[in-house]
Amino acid sequence: MWRRTLSLIIKELLASARDRQTRWVVLFSPPFLLLIYAFAITQEVKNVSMAVLNRDTGLESRELISRFEGSKTFKHIRYLKDVSEISAVINSKTAIIVLHIGPDFSRRIAARQRAEAQIVLDGRRSNAAQILLGYTTRIVERFNEELADRGSAPPPSAVTARAWFNPNFEPLWSAVPALFAVLTAVVGFMVSALAVARERELGTFEQLLVSPLQPVEILVGKTAPALIIALASASAMLVLGWLVLDVPLIGSLPLLYTSMIVYLAAVIGIGLFISSLVSTQQQAIIGLFIYMVPAVLLSGYATPVENMPDWLQWLTETNPITHFIIICKGIFLKDVPTELVVRHTWPMGLIAVATLSAGTWLFRRRLA
Repeated sequence: MWRRTLSLIIKELLASARDRQTRWVVLFSPPFLLLIYAFAITQEVKNVSMAVLNRDTGLESRELISRFEGSKTFKHIRYLKDVSEISAVINSKTAIIVLHIGPDFSRRIAARQRAEAQIVLDGRRSNAAQILLGYTTRIVERFNEELADRGSAPPPSAVTARAWFNPNFEPLWSAVPALFAVLTAVVGFMVSALAVARERELGTFEQLLVSPLQPVEILVGKTAPALIIALASASAMLVLGWLVLDVPLIGSLPLLYTSMIVYLAAVIGIGLFISSLVSTQQQAIIGLFIYMVPAVLLSGYATPVENMPDWLQWLTETNPITHFIIICKGIFLKDVPTELVVRHTWPMGLIAVATLSAGTWLFRRRLA
């Protein structure tokens, strides 16, 4: 039995190695995509176009504006002349944020009265608007502290911020572990979802039917090569993120690979289940796309799972990508305890058992 299965595994690996498209898509494309997406897909807000309407002629208003001019976040600042221009620059997306300073701003500060400046944000980009509101608030707070120091009265309180696990707020440190989990899943899905469909499309599926191989042996022979190829691609991405992108790997590497094997087993099980349902590689790719889009969106990669409704949070527990993203971020950025890794690994193990069992059952039915 094992000799027959090993022969099928070697045959699958040789077929993947000889296929030029498979070599590119599976081995070289994921590290390249990790390098591109790590810089392109980031929630960091920078190079922002800003507009300023200053109706005050005093020194304080010009000092406040200079804080925005000196910030690395705001690169393009446009100066308005009238209130009517505010809606125009927002509607045309010329600026995502407008700072409006009233005519009595400096006078009220000189009189030690409350002076207000209005911030207008483009709500069509809600995430960026919320981040910019935080940037603007910090700039104004520092401006207020300087004004208080001039009047020899210290500010009533001060807030000191300290970030754990990512002290410099490096966007790559947050993006790369999640991208690593998603792209590893893509490789596992691609190899496994095309495995059986390719045999049917090339006409070699009948050769498997007349061979001494049992359905379970065929499924193992299709699963093991996909696991080996996905691990090789994941290792290349790991080296790229660690050595080239300079993302730290503080946790245990054996823990990462152990959980990754379980994760890939769950992913490959889903891919083989899809592959057993379809007849062509095109149908397999469509089925893979139908599953991958909601799986990635509900994984916590783009938006936190905690922000989702309760019933949707329960649904994400059946998504292996959700669990592996948590494991990756924990192992990359901190020395996560083994208990937490186990807590998110055993659900992936259950998913792997369920999907591989379903794939075996469906494969047997298709052979009957």
